[in-house]
Amino acid sequence: MPACTRGVVPRVRSTATIYVRGRAGPVQVKIDCVTDCLFCGIAAGQIPAIRVLESPRTIAFHDINPQAPVHVLVIPREHHPDLASLAQAGAGLLDEIAAQAALVASQSGVAETGYRIVFNTGQHAGQTVQHAHAHVLGGRSLNWPPG
Repeated sequence: MPACTRGVVPRVRSTATIYVRGRAGPVQVKIDCVTDCLFCGIAAGQIPAIRVLESPRTIAFHDINPQAPVHVLVIPREHHPDLASLAQAGAGLLDEIAAQAALVASQSGVAETGYRIVFNTGQHAGQTVQHAHAHVLGGRSLNWPPG
């Protein structure tokens, strides 16, 4: 039984890339839980988070290090390491995350004044958790360019 289903999430960081090719082209690989992934632990309910919105395939929760008055993360329940992987998952999952982000903005009261949705991909972009996630930021003026 994987550690993530037993309620144990090790504090180890690792990344894995899986490349699979079939005769008809790329094959989709579904990864439900990665044992050392913080967000997989949150999705499994083993790591606490202040959840603000849930659907069968997504969870939205407050960022523990907010960079704006509204800073909520929207994640897929299944493990996808980055935005490219999430986009390849198909079945409308990326669309659903975008729709959930818009709903979070509306429920948080920032939809009319403006908000930003950010996907960081890779170390140089500031991705610190290797599980695709959208940051919903609002409640203050967000300058451009970021960073």
